[in-house]
Amino acid sequence: MNPAQKPVAVVVGATSKWQADGRNTKLAHGKALDDSDVPVGIRWGVGGAIAQKFAREGFFVVLTTRTAANAAALEKAIIEQGGACTIVELDLVSHESISRAFATVRRKAGDPHVLVYNAGYLEGRDLPPDKELLEHVPVEIFETAQHVASRGPFLVAQEVLPAMRRRGAGTFLISNNQFSLRGRKRLTGQSLYYPRVMMRTLAQVLTEEYSEHGVHVANVIIDGLIDSPGTRALPRARQHPEVVMDPGKIAEAFWYLHTQDRSCWTHELQLTPFATKPSF
Repeated sequence: MNPAQKPVAVVVGATSKWQADGRNTKLAHGKALDDSDVPVGIRWGVGGAIAQKFAREGFFVVLTTRTAANAAALEKAIIEQGGACTIVELDLVSHESISRAFATVRRKAGDPHVLVYNAGYLEGRDLPPDKELLEHVPVEIFETAQHVASRGPFLVAQEVLPAMRRRGAGTFLISNNQFSLRGRKRLTGQSLYYPRVMMRTLAQVLTEEYSEHGVHVANVIIDGLIDSPGTRALPRARQHPEVVMDPGKIAEAFWYLHTQDRSCWTHELQLTPFATKPSF
């Protein structure tokens, strides 16, 4: 599957909730959208842009998604661009699915040199206006958020960090959002985001534990509205295009974190609509 023995980059959450037929898109707009006029670089949000960037840079990219069909168009686009990739199904709610998925990754591609954890969730967005307070949040919503934001990256790290440690090199990057920095009341239409604080803390812990073994870990906070088919159709994006972030530039920041001088370690990078270059 990776006959050229290219370095391997795994993107966990390679597709977007806001892609044309994504879950958020359907929830916000009531239907799937036509993305034929949307540039290929942003059709699948941050995950898709990162996958395309690493493929262009010579990596064999593994696209993980809960259902392979979600990433089929992205896989086709990468191959048409001359890149190499494969799709592996992975459900972060299931420990067995995670173990099975990475066994497949090692068999088809090899041990990952780069792991980008870009998993998102929409749990909480569908709660009505009179159910905004924590007392109304079903425990099932909380558990799913915890699976994706805390337990998921922990289990994924256990799958890939041992080989990186033995190799003495590797990159483990986590995409996160501004709610990992500060807690705020959850408004109607927002996900239950505060479990992402644990995701940020995990990145700090992994930096402390694995940097001495040559593994670069960083938590990347994306503080803004990301351009994709579903978000660009939102009133806010139409009225304030200046706040919309380009997934391609975000992907460049992830690439920068992977390639930067290994003597310059960082556990965190924050990206905003008004900062196009990485700043620490």
